[in-house]
Amino acid sequence: MIVGVLALQGDVPEHRAAVARLGGGRTVRPVRTPEELAAVEALFLPGGESTTIARLLEESGLWAPLERRLREGLPVLATCAGLILLAREIERGASGGDPRTLGVLDVTVRRNDYGSQRESFEDGVTVDGLDGGPFPGVFIRAPRILRVGPGAHAFARRGPEVVGVRAGKVWGLTFHPELSGDPRLHERFLADALGEG
Repeated sequence: MIVGVLALQGDVPEHRAAVARLGGGRTVRPVRTPEELAAVEALFLPGGESTTIARLLEESGLWAPLERRLREGLPVLATCAGLILLAREIERGASGGDPRTLGVLDVTVRRNDYGSQRESFEDGVTVDGLDGGPFPGVFIRAPRILRVGPGAHAFARRGPEVVGVRAGKVWGLTFHPELSGDPRLHERFLADALGEG
């Protein structure tokens, strides 16, 4: 299986390392061009800065090919800023400047809703069907999921709050599993992408 990590900005090395540690005959590659995107069977959209990533998707010519691959059923796991890019709606913050989105996850999100970089934290996340106890969620300038529409399914929570959603093979998380040292979510996503989950 060829796994891609969108490599325009953000937590690219961390996602690549997390997938590489899993082994299992998977090849993990950076994705910076439409040709590289065409070669992958699953994709990670990393955290970073959502407006910057959106601009770089446009400038690199990746926006339209990524839209097309998503419509065709490409499995994608998006974290933090990646989730913002997949959301159907962003609740406008006081500062404005919200990025254009791909709109494939039926959720409304608010950017940076847990506070600034200084207010980052770790907390246990309950993931439906995930063995081994709570997942160590790392929240860094995380978006908040304000609404989950009928086209999405909430599958991860921090207390009563939804922090992970999916629509088919497209997953979105407000936190950073690649920074946790825990391989379970990467493993589960890739098993699901192969039809084993």
